[in-house]
Amino acid sequence: MATQGAAKEKTKDLIKEPRQFNVIMFNDDFTTMDFVVDVLVDIFHKDDVTAQSIMMNVHKNGQAVVGKYPYDIARTKVDAALSRAKKEGFPFRMSVEEA
Repeated sequence: MATQGAAKEKTKDLIKEPRQFNVIMFNDDFTTMDFVVDVLVDIFHKDDVTAQSIMMNVHKNGQAVVGKYPYDIARTKVDAALSRAKKEGFPFRMSVEEA
């Protein structure tokens, strides 16, 4: 039985949390506030109040961190948001940076 416990402990040491990346949203003078809120609710799964707060933070400060995710998830969410913006004709900008 002691061997089994040692194996569990060794496995625990090998498992690392994935690196986290911030998704950053930037303000512009053309993308509507409603569009930004919709993206935050639909793609980033924020509730309406949080989405409104983040949108105002971006509007007032020029940028804001929308969330922190493993790289693949961050990149997928940003790509979905930028694709939607392009389809709707907005010059919306976002980036992914290591947290």
